[in-house]
Amino acid sequence: MHMTDAAALPPSTPLQKRVLVVAIVASFIAILDGFVVNLALPAIGRELGGGLVIQQWVVDAYLLTLGALILVAGSLSDHFGRARILEWGLAGFALTSVMCGLAWTGEVLVVSRALQGVAGALLVPSSLAMIISSFSGPAQSKAIGQWSGWTSAAAIVGPLIGGVAVDLLSWRFIFFINVIPAVAIWPMLAGLRESDAARDKSKRIDYLGALLAMVGLGGAVYAFIEQGRMGWSSPQVWVPLLVGIAAMVLFLIHESRAAEPMLPLRLFGIRNFAWGNLATLAIYAAISLGFFVLGIYLQQVGGMGATVAGMALLPSTVILMLGASYFGALAGKYGPRWFMTIGPLLCAAGFLMSLTVQEPLNYWMQVLPGQIVFGLGLATLVAPLTAAILGAVPPDEAGIGSAVNNAIARIAGLISIAFAGVIVGPVFTREGLFNALLVTAGLFVLGAVASAAGIRNPVREGAPAVLSEADETSDDDGAAGQRS
Repeated sequence: MHMTDAAALPPSTPLQKRVLVVAIVASFIAILDGFVVNLALPAIGRELGGGLVIQQWVVDAYLLTLGALILVAGSLSDHFGRARILEWGLAGFALTSVMCGLAWTGEVLVVSRALQGVAGALLVPSSLAMIISSFSGPAQSKAIGQWSGWTSAAAIVGPLIGGVAVDLLSWRFIFFINVIPAVAIWPMLAGLRESDAARDKSKRIDYLGALLAMVGLGGAVYAFIEQGRMGWSSPQVWVPLLVGIAAMVLFLIHESRAAEPMLPLRLFGIRNFAWGNLATLAIYAAISLGFFVLGIYLQQVGGMGATVAGMALLPSTVILMLGASYFGALAGKYGPRWFMTIGPLLCAAGFLMSLTVQEPLNYWMQVLPGQIVFGLGLATLVAPLTAAILGAVPPDEAGIGSAVNNAIARIAGLISIAFAGVIVGPVFTREGLFNALLVTAGLFVLGAVASAAGIRNPVREGAPAVLSEADETSDDDGAAGQRS
Protein backbone atom coordinates (compact mmCIF):
# COMPACT_ATOMS: atom_id res chain seq x y z
CA MET A 1 0.00 0.00 0.00
CA HIS A 2 1.38 3.37 -0.92
CA MET A 3 0.91 6.27 1.44
CA THR A 4 -0.46 9.39 -0.24
CA ASP A 5 -0.05 12.82 1.23
CA ALA A 6 -3.43 14.02 2.47
CA ALA A 7 -2.82 17.44 0.98
CA ALA A 8 -2.62 15.89 -2.48
CA LEU A 9 -6.11 14.36 -2.21
CA PRO A 10 -8.94 16.16 -4.01
CA PRO A 11 -11.45 17.81 -1.67
CA SER A 12 -14.48 15.72 -0.75
CA THR A 13 -17.78 16.63 -2.38
CA PRO A 14 -20.78 17.54 -0.18
CA LEU A 15 -22.30 14.14 -0.98
CA GLN A 16 -19.12 12.32 0.05
CA LYS A 17 -18.96 14.27 3.30
CA ARG A 18 -22.57 13.34 4.03
CA VAL A 19 -21.86 9.68 3.26
CA LEU A 20 -18.87 9.69 5.60
CA VAL A 21 -20.78 11.31 8.47
CA VAL A 22 -23.71 8.90 8.13
CA ALA A 23 -21.41 5.88 7.84
CA ILE A 24 -19.33 6.82 10.87
CA VAL A 25 -22.28 7.71 13.12
CA ALA A 26 -24.31 4.62 12.17
CA SER A 27 -21.38 2.23 12.68
CA PHE A 28 -20.20 4.04 15.81
CA ILE A 29 -23.49 3.58 17.68
CA ALA A 30 -23.74 -0.07 16.58
CA ILE A 31 -20.24 -0.93 17.82
CA LEU A 32 -20.55 1.35 20.86
CA ASP A 33 -23.52 -0.56 22.20
CA GLY A 34 -21.47 -3.73 22.37
CA PHE A 35 -19.30 -2.05 25.01
CA VAL A 36 -21.28 0.80 26.56
CA VAL A 37 -23.05 -1.50 29.00
CA ASN A 38 -19.85 -2.81 30.61
CA LEU A 39 -19.68 -0.28 33.43
CA ALA A 40 -23.47 -0.28 33.78
CA LEU A 41 -23.59 -4.01 34.52
CA PRO A 42 -23.26 -3.72 38.33
CA ALA A 43 -26.11 -1.15 38.40
CA ILE A 44 -28.22 -3.36 36.13
CA GLY A 45 -27.52 -6.31 38.41
CA ARG A 46 -28.52 -4.36 41.51
CA GLU A 47 -31.83 -3.28 39.99
CA LEU A 48 -32.83 -6.30 37.92
CA GLY A 49 -30.95 -9.12 39.69
CA GLY A 50 -29.69 -12.28 38.01
CA GLY A 51 -26.02 -12.07 39.04
CA LEU A 52 -23.13 -12.69 36.65
CA VAL A 53 -25.25 -14.79 34.27
CA ILE A 54 -27.60 -11.91 33.44
CA GLN A 55 -24.61 -9.56 33.18
CA GLN A 56 -23.02 -11.87 30.62
CA TRP A 57 -26.25 -12.19 28.65
CA VAL A 58 -26.83 -8.43 28.55
CA VAL A 59 -23.55 -8.16 26.63
CA ASP A 60 -23.69 -11.40 24.65
CA ALA A 61 -27.32 -11.28 23.48
CA TYR A 62 -26.40 -8.16 21.51
CA LEU A 63 -23.11 -9.53 20.20
CA LEU A 64 -24.77 -12.83 19.23
CA THR A 65 -27.31 -11.37 16.81
CA LEU A 66 -24.91 -8.66 15.64
CA GLY A 67 -22.11 -11.11 14.87
CA ALA A 68 -24.34 -13.77 13.29
CA LEU A 69 -26.29 -11.40 11.03
CA ILE A 70 -23.72 -8.77 10.06
CA LEU A 71 -22.67 -10.71 6.95
CA VAL A 72 -26.15 -11.49 5.65
CA ALA A 73 -26.97 -7.82 6.21
CA GLY A 74 -24.38 -7.04 3.56
CA SER A 75 -26.38 -9.12 1.07
CA LEU A 76 -29.57 -7.31 2.08
CA SER A 77 -27.75 -4.03 1.45
CA ASP A 78 -26.83 -5.11 -2.07
CA HIS A 79 -30.39 -6.32 -2.74
CA PHE A 80 -32.53 -3.50 -1.33
CA GLY A 81 -30.08 -0.58 -1.43
CA ARG A 82 -27.62 0.65 1.18
CA ALA A 83 -29.46 3.80 2.21
CA ARG A 84 -32.74 1.91 2.59
CA ILE A 85 -31.15 -0.76 4.79
CA LEU A 86 -29.56 2.01 6.86
CA GLU A 87 -33.00 3.54 7.33
CA TRP A 88 -34.40 0.23 8.51
CA GLY A 89 -31.41 -0.29 10.78
CA LEU A 90 -31.60 3.16 12.36
CA ALA A 91 -35.35 2.92 12.94
CA GLY A 92 -34.99 -0.53 14.46
CA PHE A 93 -32.02 0.53 16.56
CA ALA A 94 -33.86 3.51 18.01
CA LEU A 95 -36.96 1.41 18.79
CA THR A 96 -35.07 -1.47 20.41
CA SER A 97 -32.90 0.98 22.38
CA VAL A 98 -36.06 2.38 23.93
CA MET A 99 -37.18 -1.19 24.68
CA CYS A 100 -33.87 -1.81 26.48
CA GLY A 101 -34.25 1.39 28.49
CA LEU A 102 -37.75 0.45 29.59
CA ALA A 103 -36.91 -3.18 30.50
CA TRP A 104 -38.46 -4.19 33.85
CA THR A 105 -36.71 -7.58 34.26
CA GLY A 106 -33.34 -9.01 33.32
CA GLU A 107 -34.97 -11.38 30.85
CA VAL A 108 -36.81 -8.56 29.06
CA LEU A 109 -33.55 -6.63 28.81
CA VAL A 110 -31.75 -9.64 27.33
CA VAL A 111 -34.45 -10.17 24.68
CA SER A 112 -34.44 -6.45 23.86
CA ARG A 113 -30.65 -6.50 23.51
CA ALA A 114 -30.89 -9.43 21.06
CA LEU A 115 -33.37 -7.46 18.93
CA GLN A 116 -31.11 -4.41 19.17
CA GLY A 117 -28.26 -6.53 17.76
CA VAL A 118 -30.42 -7.44 14.76
CA ALA A 119 -30.89 -3.74 14.00
CA GLY A 120 -27.21 -3.03 14.64
CA ALA A 121 -26.22 -5.69 12.10
CA LEU A 122 -28.01 -3.68 9.40
CA LEU A 123 -25.90 -0.60 10.11
CA VAL A 124 -22.26 -1.70 9.85
CA PRO A 125 -21.94 -3.36 6.39
CA SER A 126 -24.25 -0.83 4.73
CA SER A 127 -22.13 2.00 6.12
CA LEU A 128 -18.88 0.67 4.72
CA ALA A 129 -20.51 -0.28 1.40
CA MET A 130 -21.62 3.34 0.96
CA ILE A 131 -18.04 4.52 1.53
CA ILE A 132 -16.70 1.99 -0.98
CA SER A 133 -19.18 3.12 -3.65
CA SER A 134 -18.83 6.86 -2.95
CA PHE A 135 -15.02 7.16 -2.77
CA SER A 136 -12.24 5.82 -4.98
CA GLY A 137 -8.48 5.61 -4.97
CA PRO A 138 -6.52 7.27 -2.13
CA ALA A 139 -9.63 9.13 -0.98
CA GLN A 140 -11.32 5.78 -0.40
CA SER A 141 -8.38 4.56 1.69
CA LYS A 142 -8.50 7.72 3.77
CA ALA A 143 -12.26 7.42 4.29
CA ILE A 144 -11.97 3.76 5.30
CA GLY A 145 -9.22 4.75 7.73
CA GLN A 146 -11.43 7.39 9.35
CA TRP A 147 -14.31 4.91 9.55
CA SER A 148 -12.08 2.22 11.11
CA GLY A 149 -10.58 4.64 13.62
CA TRP A 150 -13.95 5.82 14.92
CA THR A 151 -15.44 2.32 15.16
CA SER A 152 -12.33 1.12 17.03
CA ALA A 153 -12.59 4.06 19.43
CA ALA A 154 -16.22 3.13 20.14
CA ALA A 155 -15.05 -0.09 21.77
CA ILE A 156 -12.89 1.82 24.24
CA VAL A 157 -14.87 4.99 24.92
CA GLY A 158 -18.10 3.03 25.49
CA PRO A 159 -17.41 2.16 29.13
CA LEU A 160 -16.81 5.83 30.01
CA ILE A 161 -20.14 6.87 28.52
CA GLY A 162 -21.82 4.07 30.42
CA GLY A 163 -20.14 5.01 33.67
CA VAL A 164 -21.09 8.68 33.48
CA ALA A 165 -24.69 7.78 32.63
CA VAL A 166 -24.97 5.39 35.58
CA ASP A 167 -23.62 7.83 38.16
CA LEU A 168 -25.31 11.01 36.96
CA LEU A 169 -28.59 9.66 35.59
CA SER A 170 -29.44 5.95 35.29
CA TRP A 171 -28.17 2.90 33.45
CA ARG A 172 -31.31 3.21 31.32
CA PHE A 173 -29.97 6.46 29.84
CA ILE A 174 -27.24 4.59 27.92
CA PHE A 175 -29.99 3.11 25.76
CA PHE A 176 -32.26 6.14 25.46
CA ILE A 177 -29.33 8.28 24.23
CA ASN A 178 -29.10 6.16 21.06
CA VAL A 179 -32.23 7.84 19.76
CA ILE A 180 -30.40 11.20 19.46
CA PRO A 181 -27.77 10.28 16.80
CA ALA A 182 -30.28 8.07 14.96
CA VAL A 183 -32.70 10.99 14.62
CA ALA A 184 -29.87 13.43 13.83
CA ILE A 185 -28.60 11.57 10.75
CA TRP A 186 -32.01 10.35 9.55
CA PRO A 187 -32.67 13.45 7.33
CA MET A 188 -29.36 12.86 5.53
CA LEU A 189 -30.52 9.46 4.30
CA ALA A 190 -33.17 10.84 1.94
CA GLY A 191 -30.58 12.38 -0.37
CA LEU A 192 -28.35 9.32 -0.10
CA ARG A 193 -31.19 7.02 -1.11
CA GLU A 194 -31.73 9.07 -4.27
CA SER A 195 -28.03 8.77 -5.19
CA ASP A 196 -27.80 5.08 -4.26
CA ALA A 197 -27.12 3.02 -7.37
CA ALA A 198 -29.67 0.46 -8.49
CA ARG A 199 -29.04 -2.83 -6.75
CA ASP A 200 -28.68 -6.26 -8.30
CA LYS A 201 -31.82 -8.04 -7.06
CA SER A 202 -30.83 -11.25 -8.82
CA LYS A 203 -28.36 -12.03 -6.01
CA ARG A 204 -29.65 -14.61 -3.56
CA ILE A 205 -29.63 -13.85 0.15
CA ASP A 206 -28.10 -16.59 2.29
CA TYR A 207 -30.88 -16.94 4.87
CA LEU A 208 -29.96 -20.56 5.65
CA GLY A 209 -26.38 -19.56 6.39
CA ALA A 210 -27.58 -16.82 8.74
CA LEU A 211 -29.88 -19.28 10.56
CA LEU A 212 -27.12 -21.88 10.97
CA ALA A 213 -24.69 -19.22 12.24
CA MET A 214 -27.24 -18.00 14.77
CA VAL A 215 -28.00 -21.50 16.07
CA GLY A 216 -24.33 -22.47 16.11
CA LEU A 217 -23.13 -19.43 18.01
CA GLY A 218 -26.21 -19.29 20.23
CA GLY A 219 -26.00 -22.92 21.33
CA ALA A 220 -22.34 -22.68 22.30
CA VAL A 221 -22.71 -19.32 24.04
CA TYR A 222 -25.77 -20.50 25.99
CA ALA A 223 -23.86 -23.57 27.22
CA PHE A 224 -20.79 -21.66 28.35
CA ILE A 225 -22.79 -19.00 30.18
CA GLU A 226 -25.33 -21.31 31.84
CA GLN A 227 -22.84 -24.02 32.88
CA GLY A 228 -21.86 -21.90 35.87
CA ARG A 229 -25.39 -22.19 37.21
CA MET A 230 -26.43 -25.67 36.00
CA GLY A 231 -23.15 -27.56 35.62
CA TRP A 232 -21.76 -29.40 32.60
CA SER A 233 -23.72 -32.58 33.41
CA SER A 234 -27.06 -30.83 32.91
CA PRO A 235 -28.84 -31.67 29.61
CA GLN A 236 -29.79 -27.99 29.46
CA VAL A 237 -26.08 -27.28 28.98
CA TRP A 238 -24.60 -30.10 26.92
CA VAL A 239 -27.55 -30.49 24.54
CA PRO A 240 -27.40 -26.83 23.35
CA LEU A 241 -23.61 -27.18 23.11
CA LEU A 242 -23.88 -30.24 20.84
CA VAL A 243 -26.60 -28.58 18.75
CA GLY A 244 -24.39 -25.49 18.42
CA ILE A 245 -21.35 -27.50 17.31
CA ALA A 246 -23.43 -29.43 14.78
CA ALA A 247 -24.93 -26.21 13.41
CA MET A 248 -21.49 -24.63 12.98
CA VAL A 249 -20.23 -27.70 11.09
CA LEU A 250 -23.29 -27.54 8.83
CA PHE A 251 -22.72 -23.79 8.41
CA LEU A 252 -19.19 -24.33 7.11
CA ILE A 253 -20.34 -27.11 4.78
CA HIS A 254 -23.18 -24.95 3.47
CA GLU A 255 -20.94 -21.92 2.95
CA SER A 256 -18.42 -24.00 1.02
CA ARG A 257 -21.13 -25.21 -1.37
CA ALA A 258 -23.45 -22.20 -1.66
CA ALA A 259 -23.36 -20.31 -4.97
CA GLU A 260 -23.55 -16.95 -3.14
CA PRO A 261 -22.49 -17.54 0.47
CA MET A 262 -22.68 -14.86 3.13
CA LEU A 263 -19.16 -15.92 4.24
CA PRO A 264 -17.00 -16.42 1.11
CA LEU A 265 -14.53 -19.00 2.39
CA ARG A 266 -12.35 -18.51 -0.69
CA LEU A 267 -11.14 -15.20 0.78
CA PHE A 268 -9.35 -17.21 3.45
CA GLY A 269 -7.12 -18.57 0.71
CA ILE A 270 -5.48 -15.13 0.72
CA ARG A 271 -2.66 -15.32 3.22
CA ASN A 272 -2.84 -11.89 4.89
CA PHE A 273 -6.64 -12.01 5.02
CA ALA A 274 -6.65 -15.40 6.74
CA TRP A 275 -3.87 -14.67 9.23
CA GLY A 276 -5.10 -11.12 9.83
CA ASN A 277 -8.53 -12.41 10.80
CA LEU A 278 -6.97 -15.07 13.02
CA ALA A 279 -5.09 -12.29 14.78
CA THR A 280 -8.34 -10.28 14.97
CA LEU A 281 -10.10 -13.23 16.67
CA ALA A 282 -7.49 -13.41 19.42
CA ILE A 283 -6.96 -9.65 19.86
CA TYR A 284 -10.63 -8.65 20.05
CA ALA A 285 -11.44 -11.58 22.32
CA ALA A 286 -8.74 -10.20 24.63
CA ILE A 287 -10.02 -6.61 24.45
CA SER A 288 -13.61 -7.68 25.22
CA LEU A 289 -12.69 -9.99 28.09
CA GLY A 290 -10.17 -7.59 29.61
CA PHE A 291 -12.52 -4.61 29.71
CA PHE A 292 -15.50 -6.73 30.81
CA VAL A 293 -13.78 -8.10 33.92
CA LEU A 294 -11.72 -5.00 34.75
CA GLY A 295 -14.74 -2.69 34.51
CA ILE A 296 -16.82 -4.86 36.86
CA TYR A 297 -13.92 -5.49 39.27
CA LEU A 298 -13.08 -1.80 39.68
CA GLN A 299 -16.65 -1.20 40.89
CA GLN A 300 -17.71 -4.35 42.71
CA VAL A 301 -14.40 -5.08 44.45
CA GLY A 302 -12.37 -1.88 44.04
CA GLY A 303 -15.23 0.31 45.25
CA MET A 304 -15.05 2.83 42.39
CA GLY A 305 -18.11 4.66 41.13
CA ALA A 306 -19.11 3.98 37.52
CA THR A 307 -17.85 7.37 36.29
CA VAL A 308 -14.50 7.03 38.04
CA ALA A 309 -14.13 3.49 36.69
CA GLY A 310 -14.86 4.81 33.19
CA MET A 311 -12.25 7.53 33.58
CA ALA A 312 -9.82 4.94 34.90
CA LEU A 313 -10.05 3.12 31.57
CA LEU A 314 -9.95 6.29 29.44
CA PRO A 315 -6.15 6.78 29.04
CA SER A 316 -5.95 3.94 26.53
CA THR A 317 -8.60 5.65 24.38
CA VAL A 318 -6.68 8.93 24.37
CA ILE A 319 -3.45 7.19 23.40
CA LEU A 320 -5.25 5.26 20.64
CA MET A 321 -6.75 8.40 19.12
CA LEU A 322 -3.45 10.32 19.33
CA GLY A 323 -1.18 7.56 18.07
CA ALA A 324 -3.19 5.52 15.56
CA SER A 325 -2.50 7.79 12.57
CA TYR A 326 1.23 7.95 13.38
CA PHE A 327 1.64 4.20 13.58
CA GLY A 328 -0.62 3.75 10.57
CA ALA A 329 1.75 5.93 8.55
CA LEU A 330 4.77 3.96 9.78
CA ALA A 331 3.05 0.69 8.89
CA GLY A 332 2.32 2.10 5.43
CA LYS A 333 6.03 2.78 5.03
CA TYR A 334 7.48 -0.37 6.57
CA GLY A 335 4.61 -2.85 6.27
CA PRO A 336 2.10 -4.00 8.93
CA ARG A 337 3.71 -7.26 10.09
CA TRP A 338 5.88 -6.16 12.99
CA PHE A 339 3.46 -3.48 14.17
CA MET A 340 0.80 -6.20 14.39
CA THR A 341 3.31 -8.27 16.36
CA ILE A 342 4.68 -5.66 18.77
CA GLY A 343 1.29 -4.02 19.41
CA PRO A 344 -0.43 -7.09 20.92
CA LEU A 345 2.66 -7.86 23.00
CA LEU A 346 2.49 -4.36 24.51
CA CYS A 347 -1.24 -4.90 25.16
CA ALA A 348 -0.43 -8.17 26.91
CA ALA A 349 2.22 -6.46 29.03
CA GLY A 350 -0.27 -3.75 29.99
CA PHE A 351 -2.79 -6.24 31.35
CA LEU A 352 -0.08 -8.26 33.10
CA MET A 353 0.97 -5.07 34.89
CA SER A 354 -2.52 -5.00 36.42
CA LEU A 355 -1.65 -8.18 38.33
CA THR A 356 -0.28 -5.81 40.99
CA VAL A 357 -3.89 -4.97 41.93
CA GLN A 358 -4.66 -5.56 45.60
CA GLU A 359 -7.06 -4.29 48.22
CA PRO A 360 -7.31 -1.45 48.98
CA LEU A 361 -7.06 -0.47 45.33
CA ASN A 362 -4.44 2.11 44.33
CA TYR A 363 -5.38 3.23 40.82
CA TRP A 364 -2.30 5.38 40.17
CA MET A 365 0.17 2.60 40.91
CA GLN A 366 -1.80 -0.56 40.09
CA VAL A 367 -4.05 0.30 37.13
CA LEU A 368 -2.89 3.45 35.30
CA PRO A 369 0.61 2.23 34.24
CA GLY A 370 -0.86 -0.87 32.65
CA GLN A 371 -3.54 1.14 30.84
CA ILE A 372 -0.88 3.44 29.37
CA VAL A 373 1.13 0.50 28.04
CA PHE A 374 -2.06 -1.14 26.74
CA GLY A 375 -3.09 2.08 24.96
CA LEU A 376 0.32 2.33 23.29
CA GLY A 377 -0.02 -1.26 22.09
CA LEU A 378 -3.52 -0.64 20.79
CA ALA A 379 -2.41 2.45 18.86
CA THR A 380 0.43 0.41 17.37
CA LEU A 381 -1.74 -2.40 16.02
CA VAL A 382 -5.21 -1.06 15.06
CA ALA A 383 -4.43 0.77 11.80
CA PRO A 384 -1.89 -1.81 10.53
CA LEU A 385 -4.39 -4.62 11.22
CA THR A 386 -7.09 -2.88 9.17
CA ALA A 387 -4.63 -2.06 6.39
CA ALA A 388 -3.31 -5.63 6.22
CA ILE A 389 -6.77 -7.15 5.89
CA LEU A 390 -8.31 -4.62 3.48
CA GLY A 391 -5.08 -4.46 1.47
CA ALA A 392 -5.11 -8.23 1.01
CA VAL A 393 -8.41 -8.47 -0.88
CA PRO A 394 -9.18 -7.05 -4.34
CA PRO A 395 -10.59 -3.49 -4.15
CA ASP A 396 -14.02 -4.56 -5.39
CA GLU A 397 -14.28 -6.97 -2.45
CA ALA A 398 -13.16 -4.54 0.26
CA GLY A 399 -16.74 -4.29 1.50
CA ILE A 400 -17.21 -7.99 2.17
CA GLY A 401 -13.63 -8.23 3.46
CA SER A 402 -14.29 -5.58 6.08
CA ALA A 403 -17.70 -7.09 6.92
CA VAL A 404 -16.06 -10.46 7.58
CA ASN A 405 -13.43 -8.81 9.76
CA ASN A 406 -16.06 -6.89 11.73
CA ALA A 407 -18.11 -10.05 12.21
CA ILE A 408 -15.07 -11.93 13.49
CA ALA A 409 -14.24 -9.11 15.93
CA ARG A 410 -17.79 -9.14 17.33
CA ILE A 411 -17.89 -12.95 17.53
CA ALA A 412 -14.53 -12.91 19.32
CA GLY A 413 -16.01 -10.69 22.03
CA LEU A 414 -19.13 -12.85 22.18
CA ILE A 415 -17.14 -16.03 22.83
CA SER A 416 -14.66 -14.55 25.31
CA ILE A 417 -17.40 -13.04 27.46
CA ALA A 418 -19.33 -16.33 27.36
CA PHE A 419 -16.22 -17.91 28.91
CA ALA A 420 -15.97 -15.23 31.61
CA GLY A 421 -17.91 -17.29 34.14
CA VAL A 422 -15.61 -20.26 33.57
CA ILE A 423 -12.52 -18.07 33.99
CA VAL A 424 -13.45 -15.90 36.99
CA GLY A 425 -15.97 -18.14 38.77
CA PRO A 426 -19.55 -17.30 39.79
CA VAL A 427 -18.47 -14.32 41.95
CA PHE A 428 -15.87 -11.68 41.16
CA THR A 429 -12.80 -11.95 43.39
CA ARG A 430 -9.20 -10.82 43.15
CA GLU A 431 -8.17 -14.35 42.15
CA GLY A 432 -10.84 -14.42 39.46
CA LEU A 433 -9.55 -11.11 38.13
CA PHE A 434 -6.00 -12.49 38.01
CA ASN A 435 -7.19 -15.53 36.03
CA ALA A 436 -8.97 -13.24 33.55
CA LEU A 437 -5.92 -10.97 33.21
CA LEU A 438 -3.69 -13.96 32.45
CA VAL A 439 -6.12 -15.28 29.84
CA THR A 440 -6.40 -11.79 28.32
CA ALA A 441 -2.63 -11.48 28.08
CA GLY A 442 -2.42 -14.97 26.60
CA LEU A 443 -4.93 -14.07 23.88
CA PHE A 444 -2.92 -10.97 22.98
CA VAL A 445 0.21 -13.11 22.71
CA LEU A 446 -1.64 -15.49 20.38
CA GLY A 447 -2.56 -12.49 18.22
CA ALA A 448 1.08 -11.44 18.12
CA VAL A 449 2.22 -14.95 17.17
CA ALA A 450 -0.39 -15.19 14.41
CA SER A 451 0.79 -11.83 13.01
CA ALA A 452 4.49 -12.69 13.14
CA ALA A 453 3.98 -16.14 11.62
CA GLY A 454 1.40 -15.34 8.97
CA ILE A 455 1.43 -11.68 7.89
CA ARG A 456 3.65 -10.76 4.96
CA ASN A 457 4.60 -7.17 4.15
CA PRO A 458 3.91 -6.01 0.59
CA VAL A 459 6.94 -5.75 -1.70
CA ARG A 460 8.28 -2.21 -1.47
CA GLU A 461 9.18 0.14 -4.31
CA GLY A 462 12.63 -0.51 -5.74
CA ALA A 463 12.15 -4.27 -5.82
CA PRO A 464 12.41 -5.96 -9.23
CA ALA A 465 8.62 -6.01 -9.47
CA VAL A 466 6.35 -3.86 -7.35
CA LEU A 467 3.42 -5.95 -6.20
CA SER A 468 0.35 -4.97 -4.28
CA GLU A 469 -0.72 -7.03 -1.30
CA ALA A 470 -3.49 -8.60 -3.40
CA ASP A 471 -0.96 -9.42 -6.16
CA GLU A 472 1.46 -10.91 -3.66
CA THR A 473 -1.18 -13.33 -2.44
CA SER A 474 -2.95 -13.99 -5.73
CA ASP A 475 -1.02 -17.21 -6.23
CA ASP A 476 -2.19 -18.43 -2.85
CA ASP A 477 -5.75 -17.43 -3.76
CA GLY A 478 -5.55 -19.14 -7.11
CA ALA A 479 -4.12 -22.27 -5.59
CA ALA A 480 -6.87 -22.30 -3.07
CA GLY A 481 -9.41 -22.01 -5.87
CA GLN A 482 -7.83 -24.96 -7.70
CA ARG A 483 -7.84 -27.05 -4.54
CA SER A 484 -11.53 -26.37 -4.03
